[in-house]
Amino acid sequence: MKRYRPHILVVIALAVVLSTGWHGALRNALTDLRFAWQSRPATGNVVVVAIDAPSIDQIGFWPWPRRLHAELLHRLEAAGAQDVAFDVDFSTPSDPASDAAFLTALREVGGSTILPSFKQPAPNGGTAHINRPLKPFSNQSWPAVVNVAIESDGLVRRYPVGEKLGDSQMPSMAVVLAGQDANRRPPFLIDYSIRASSIPTVSYSDVLRGDAATLDKLRDKKIIVGATALELGDRFSVPNGKIISGPGLQALAAESILQNRMLRWTSDAGMFAGLGLICLLMMYSWRRFAPGVRVAVLVAAGVGVELAAALVLAKWPLIIDTSLFHIAIIAYLTAIALDEIDFRGLLGRIAESRFHRIAMSLGDGLVCTDEDHRITVWNPGASAIFGYMPAEMIGQPFEALCAVPADAGAKTFAMRDAARQALLVPGGAVVVEFVGRRKNGETFPVEASFSGWQGTDGFQYGAILRDISVRKREAERVRYLAEHDALTGLANRNMLHAGLVDMIADAERRSCEVALLVIGLDGFQRINDMLGHSAGDLVLQAVADRLKEQAGDRSVVARLSGDEFAIGRESADGGEPIAEFAERITRAFEAPLTTGTRQHRVRISLGVAVYPEGGHNADDLLSNGHLALTKAKLTRRGSHVIFENAIRQELENRLTLESELALAADRGEFELFYQPQVRLVDGGLVGAEALIRWRHPLRGHVSPGEFMPVVNTSALSERIATWVMETAARQARAWELSGSSVRVAINLSPSQLHSGDLAHSVATLLDTTGLTPSLLELEVTEDILLHDEARVLDMFKRIQQLGVRILFDDFGTGYASLSYLKKFPLDGLKIDRSFVLDLLADSDDAAIVGSTIGLSKQLGLTVVAEGIENRATADFLVSMGCEEGQGYFFGRPMPAAAFETQFLTAELEAVSAA
Repeated sequence: MKRYRPHILVVIALAVVLSTGWHGALRNALTDLRFAWQSRPATGNVVVVAIDAPSIDQIGFWPWPRRLHAELLHRLEAAGAQDVAFDVDFSTPSDPASDAAFLTALREVGGSTILPSFKQPAPNGGTAHINRPLKPFSNQSWPAVVNVAIESDGLVRRYPVGEKLGDSQMPSMAVVLAGQDANRRPPFLIDYSIRASSIPTVSYSDVLRGDAATLDKLRDKKIIVGATALELGDRFSVPNGKIISGPGLQALAAESILQNRMLRWTSDAGMFAGLGLICLLMMYSWRRFAPGVRVAVLVAAGVGVELAAALVLAKWPLIIDTSLFHIAIIAYLTAIALDEIDFRGLLGRIAESRFHRIAMSLGDGLVCTDEDHRITVWNPGASAIFGYMPAEMIGQPFEALCAVPADAGAKTFAMRDAARQALLVPGGAVVVEFVGRRKNGETFPVEASFSGWQGTDGFQYGAILRDISVRKREAERVRYLAEHDALTGLANRNMLHAGLVDMIADAERRSCEVALLVIGLDGFQRINDMLGHSAGDLVLQAVADRLKEQAGDRSVVARLSGDEFAIGRESADGGEPIAEFAERITRAFEAPLTTGTRQHRVRISLGVAVYPEGGHNADDLLSNGHLALTKAKLTRRGSHVIFENAIRQELENRLTLESELALAADRGEFELFYQPQVRLVDGGLVGAEALIRWRHPLRGHVSPGEFMPVVNTSALSERIATWVMETAARQARAWELSGSSVRVAINLSPSQLHSGDLAHSVATLLDTTGLTPSLLELEVTEDILLHDEARVLDMFKRIQQLGVRILFDDFGTGYASLSYLKKFPLDGLKIDRSFVLDLLADSDDAAIVGSTIGLSKQLGLTVVAEGIENRATADFLVSMGCEEGQGYFFGRPMPAAAFETQFLTAELEAVSAA
C-alpha cells in the first residue's frame, strides 16, 4: 500500500479538482497567459466608428437624434465603406422626423446596414425582454444579435455564432459582418492575442463633419458604429486585466472570424493520455531514481507541454487544455516532498524554536515550573516586571514572587492551588490575581494565567504574568468618570439616577418623601460670553462647592448638564420641609461666589419634584423636575417651583392641535396642491406630486412641517392619508376624462401599511374612481419599510399586480437604501433634493447622483430628481441619464385649478391645434 500511496494521492487530487471544477479556472488562467505571450495585429478590414467623449462634447448629450445616424450612413456610403453595423439601440421610437430621416438613409444605402437585437433582463427576475429594431428599420436592414455571455469570473471569453430570439435563430453581429454562416454552430473562443489597439478606430464626429483623412480610412472596410465613451457604460472585462468597449469586443470577434482564429478546445482524450503517461512514468521511476531526478522530469514535462500548447495556439485555432496535467505534476511534487521530509522531527524543532522565540519576545512575563513548582523558564518580560535576572530565579519556588499578606489572617497565594484549578478547568487554563513583590520590596497586583501540560520530564506548569497596576488605576478612574462629573467632581446623571432609585425604595418602606431639586443658573451664558469658558468653569466649580455645603452629607448633589445641577434628598418626618430646604438653597446664592480675584453674583432657579406626588420613579422625578425648572425660569426666576400636573400644559397644546386637525378634517379645510414632474429632455409634463395643505380659518395656509409630524404620530394619520389618496385619485381621473393623462404621485403614511390592507384599499379606490392604474404612483420612505418587512413586501407585490407604480422617496438619506432596492419590488426612486441642490458645485453630490442613476438603470428603475431650481442643473442631470425631475424651476406646488391652467390647458390646446 505504501508503494502506491503517491499515485493514490494524485488520483485523489485529480478527483477533487474535477468534482469542484477548479481545473476550469486554471485552464482559463493558462489560456490567458498564452494570449499574453503571443501578439498578432488586426487585419484592418474592420473599423470602429466610435461614439467617444470628443463626439459627445461636440454634438451634445446622449442619446443623439437619429437624423445624425442617417447623415453618418450617407457619409459612410460616400466614403466607399462596405457593411455598416450599428451597436446602438433602435428598439424605441424617437421624434418622427429623425426616425423618418434614418429610414430614408437605410433605403438609400441599399440594405448593407446591420442593426442590433438583444435580450434585456427583467427587473424582477422575470422573462427576459427582447429588444428588436423598430419594424420599419428592420425591414431595411440585416438583423444581428449583440448579446455576449459573461463567465463566472466576470470576463467575456466565448462569442456566440448565433442565438435564438423568439421563434427564429438570429446570427451574431460579428458573424454577419464577416459573412459567415450561423446555423447550429457552437460559440467559439475569441482570440485575445489579436491586439485590440491595432483595430482602426475613428471618431463619429470626424466622420460626420466629412474629415477627408478619416473618410479615406473607411474605403472598402467593414464598419462597427458604437459607444466607446466611459460615461455611456458599454464596457466589458476580458482576459489579462483588460477592459474594452462593446464595439471593440464585436470587432475582436469579427477579426477572429476573418483571420480563421475561431478558437476551440481540443478533446479530453489527449489530456487523459498525457495523464496516463505521466502516471506510468512516475510509477516506473519512483524507487529507481533519486527525488531530484524525478523533480527535474516533472518540471521538464510541465514546461514542455506548455510550450507545445503555445506553439499549437500560434499556428492553429486550437487551445490545448493542460490544466489537469499541471495539477498532476503539482500533486506528484507534493508527494515527493511528503515522502522525503521528516515532518515529525521538523514540526518538533519548529515548535521548540517557535516557543523559544515567543517566550523571549513576549512583553508579558512568562514563567514555567516543574511538577514541584520550581521555576525552569524565566523570560525578559518577567525580569522587567519583578526586577530579577534569570539566574536569580531559576530553581526558586514560584511563591518567591508573592508578597506576604499585610493582614495576619489572610491566606498566602499558593501555586499548587492555582495548578489544581488549571487541571479542573476545561482547556487547562485558569486566570487568578495575587499580590506580587518586586526585587526592591514594592508590592503590586499581578494577573496570572496558569496552564499545565505533560512534558518529557514530567508534568509542567506555565504562567503568563501581567502587572495590572495601571489597569487597576484606570479601572478606578473609569468607574469614577462613569459616576462623576469631570469638572466639578459631583455625581453625574447616572449616579444621581441610581441614588434616587435607592432613596425611593427606602421611602416606600418608611413612608416618607424623596425630593429632587433641579437647579438652573440664571444668566450663566453671559459669564461664558464675556469672560470666557475658563472663567465659566471656575464659576461652575464654585457653585458645586456651595451646593455641597448647603445640601449636607445625606443628599446626592449632581451636575446634569452645562449649567444645570440637581440635589436628591430623602425627607424624613421632623426634618426640614422641602419648601424651606429649597428656599434655603436659593438664599445661599444671594452671597457672591469668589473665584480667584473675581466675585460673581449668580442667581439660581429651582424646579422641585417630590415623590410620590411628583413622580413614582427616578425617571419621572427627573422629567417633572425639569418641567418645574422651566416653569420657574418663565415665571419665578430666582425662586423655586414645586411640580404640579398643571405644568404639563405643553402636552395640552399638542392635544389642542390634534383636536384642531380633527375639526379641519371634518370641515374640509385640507387641500391638495400639485407640483409638476417633467421629462428633463424636453420639459414635457409626465405627472404631478400631490402635497397636502391646511387652510386654517384664522391663520391661512399652515405649513405641512408644522402639522404633519403631529398627524403622522396621531390617530388621525390613517384618516387623513386615506383622504389624500382618494382626493388625488379622483383629481387624476377628472384630468384623464378631460383628455390629460397625468400620473399623480402620493406620499404614503406609515399608518397605511401598518394597519389594514393597503393593496385592497388601492384596488377598491381604482374600481370606484375608474382611474387607469398606471396613472397612480405611491411613494414610500425608509421609515415605512423598517417594520414587518415580509408583510410590506407582499403588499407591494399585490399593488404592482394592479398596475400601480411604487417609488422609493428621499433615496440616499437613510441607512439601508441599497438593501431595500434589492429586497422590495420597486419601479423607481426619487433622488433626495439634498443631493441635487449643490449638484453643480459639489463633486461628491455629482458622484453620488451619477452612481445612483447608473445603478437604477441596471436595475430597470426609473429615476426622478427632486429640488431642481435652474436649467443648468436640469441639463446636467440629463447628461447623467436622468429622465424625470421636479422642482421650483418647473413649478411650485399649486392648487389643482392653477395646475390645470398652467400645464394642462396649454397642452390640450396644442393637441387640438395639431
